[in-house]
Amino acid sequence: MAVTKTVPPEVIAQAVSCGLTLFGENRVQEALPKIERFPQAEWHLIGRLQTNKVRAVVSRFALIHSLDRWKLAAELQERAKQQGQTVRVLVQVNIGREPQKGGVLPEEVPDFLREVAQLSHLRVEGLMAIPPAACDPEEARPYFRAMYQLFRSIDIPGIEMKTLSMGMSADYVVAVEEGANLVRVGSLLFGERS
Repeated sequence: MAVTKTVPPEVIAQAVSCGLTLFGENRVQEALPKIERFPQAEWHLIGRLQTNKVRAVVSRFALIHSLDRWKLAAELQERAKQQGQTVRVLVQVNIGREPQKGGVLPEEVPDFLREVAQLSHLRVEGLMAIPPAACDPEEARPYFRAMYQLFRSIDIPGIEMKTLSMGMSADYVVAVEEGANLVRVGSLLFGERS
């Protein structure tokens, strides 16, 4: 997935002309004009989602990567029901147990998934994680490996574990080696953010 945070539309147009079709955005406000300009692309919301922004995202993003709390799940369910939609989501896991990051703690994931599975307008399709920042991609390997083990261990009716989203420009190779099937690449494609 090409991550377009702070990337101007003219650069996204070049990426689309080169054949890229899958894009991720961190912020709803930045994403909406890009989605309107490039409706042929598939857009994912990869950043933390505030409950007051749920109304704007339900029908616009193909997949939300950051379901990390019950209050957000309930709000997504309510808005999706009102709009006659089913929202596809990944549950964000706080694999590094970092207090400044969102995400469900690994040991709480099965119970959280069982609860979310009861929501008729949400469809959980996998997990997402961002390991603690490190200079060496190898430092992320144990976190990616733990995520893959968690991903493989889930067997809950109504939950289809098909996407494991982990790895970014600096560590995506290690993430893929450890089982990721969706990586988020921004700076490698578009250069460092200013």
